[in-house]
Amino acid sequence: MANSVKVKKRNSVRGKKIRYAVVGLGYIAQNAVLPAFAHARNSELTALVSDNPTKLKKLSKKYCVPHTYSYEEYSECLESGEVDAVYIALPNHMHRAYTEAAARAGVHVLCEKPMAVTEEDCQAMIAAAEKNNIKLMIAYRLHFEEANLRAVELVQSGKLGEPRVFDSVFTMQVKPGNVRLQKEKGGGTLYDIGIYCINAARYLFRAEPEEVFGAAENSGDPRFREVEESFFATLRFRRGLAATFACSFGAADVSAYTVVGTKGVLRVDPAYEYATGLQHHLDIGGKKKTVRFPKRDQF
Repeated sequence: MANSVKVKKRNSVRGKKIRYAVVGLGYIAQNAVLPAFAHARNSELTALVSDNPTKLKKLSKKYCVPHTYSYEEYSECLESGEVDAVYIALPNHMHRAYTEAAARAGVHVLCEKPMAVTEEDCQAMIAAAEKNNIKLMIAYRLHFEEANLRAVELVQSGKLGEPRVFDSVFTMQVKPGNVRLQKEKGGGTLYDIGIYCINAARYLFRAEPEEVFGAAENSGDPRFREVEESFFATLRFRRGLAATFACSFGAADVSAYTVVGTKGVLRVDPAYEYATGLQHHLDIGGKKKTVRFPKRDQF
């Protein structure tokens, strides 16, 4: 049975900390999400949900979390009155079902990226949130990262002139057996890391692509029997803006993007990391400058 006491009515969160249940205790939850609650002023961790009893016992003790639930007990968690919101850190193919269940219970949702594995699933999640008047947000940490906010300001300020070209490379080596290599769980490079490149182009250009060409590639590595090893794309925006990117699970670690304007160039390298600080490398009119942003908790 769930380690919780069920109550009929959820407490009001106005003026109080938002009580979260973290659903899914994989790598991102253990290494980033759970530790971040120690620094959160307006949030507190009150429940964990997992199908792994060992993880539940170990992590609830480590982070002093009072309530634990299995996946089968998820509905009990939602109706317990002990949580105001859930942080969904599950495999991609599970996002829709767990979001819809939370919405029906009137519980707000912060969901890991990508939102879901199909457009239909995404639309269903949005519809469920609207129908039940709950907040649904995708946990895209870089929207709040200083290096990216400063990059947006710089591009929009005109110091680089008119932006013309965006180019990005995001690559890494993924070990065999990793969930990101499993097709049925929404794996693949485009869903997992390609979205960083796409999103960066969108928020730097402040525009949406009008035409897209993309191609998936495999080198024959047995790790990639189910999903693409690499993905390459070109995105055409309005007024001549263009973006290209490459992402791969079979190449050395690279995390960078470049914006080329009519007067200067901004390269952010590293650009998408959370384990290290980020850096700006500027070249405007031949004057070069490097700006370092110290590591901070992005979660």
